[in-house]
Amino acid sequence: MSASTFRAERLTSSAPFSQDETATLAEKGLFRHPSLTTTVPKEFVHRASVAEVMLTDWQRRDSSHFAVAAQWPRGHSFFTAVQGCHDPLIAAETIRQAGVLLCHAELGVPLGHHFLMRNLNFSVHPGRLLVGSAPASIGLDVTFFDTKRHRGRLVAGRIEAVLRRDGHAVATGGASFTCASPAVYRRIRGRQRPDGGCPELPLAAPLPPQSVGRLLPMDVVLSPTEETGRWQLRTDIRHPVLFDHPVDHVPGMALIEAARQATTATLGRGSLPLSVETDFMRYVELDAPCFIEARRVSGGEPGREAVFVQGRQAEDVVFRSTVTVASSTA
Repeated sequence: MSASTFRAERLTSSAPFSQDETATLAEKGLFRHPSLTTTVPKEFVHRASVAEVMLTDWQRRDSSHFAVAAQWPRGHSFFTAVQGCHDPLIAAETIRQAGVLLCHAELGVPLGHHFLMRNLNFSVHPGRLLVGSAPASIGLDVTFFDTKRHRGRLVAGRIEAVLRRDGHAVATGGASFTCASPAVYRRIRGRQRPDGGCPELPLAAPLPPQSVGRLLPMDVVLSPTEETGRWQLRTDIRHPVLFDHPVDHVPGMALIEAARQATTATLGRGSLPLSVETDFMRYVELDAPCFIEARRVSGGEPGREAVFVQGRQAEDVVFRSTVTVASSTA
């Protein structure tokens, strides 16, 4: 299947044609525009809003290699520019969408099945992230590894992706995932409902937006506690991007954003993430407090520093993330 299936092919004029005239024009290929760009179906990337779909096309190269096209807007309501660059977290969202798209469109996972990310990592080349005078056209080379099937249906795998802009690598990353049918998911989740119909905590007060690199209080995902380096996760299920559609747990992208904001609060300055590596161990429930803890760690190489972030819920570690940024002296 190709995204060209969904490209617009419409008559350019609203003037009436007879049935015979329309058939003749169609046979000659007149008044048709097969090269017009559109997004892939939002259902293929598990988004409710078309505005949140980053992908525009895809093509199979062989059984495990695919090309995917994407576009990053110059301005986004949540993935806002950082130091004149596209938000690196938009690369993570693009990788996530590419994996889900290809699982549905090419690898036979039915719509309605659920995905669980086991981990997600990415790194970026800052000099190639600059916001230009037009939206950024991104090409992804996506490879699947370690795919597992049960009764012929894909149930797990790993993807690696290289994201290119103008022919140059702008980011790399990957993710491991499992997918489950609605029936299996209901058994896994027990009392929780996949449509998001479950209890939730009262929305806690946000940290000052500037302290976590944000402009708007609604985009802050951390609430203060009395302990240094520890915050409560703030889950606003009405957020139009992080909670694009009803879910029964905190989405992985919201947890990655929490790690980014905890990094900014820990370092006391806004920084462009150079890489983020995140492991997801458990579902983060909506009806119990989750606490975010952060501490500085080695950046791994000169000119870099890193912050290790983990989330705890009911004493269990639910996710871990290491965010690496350029040091303040670099």
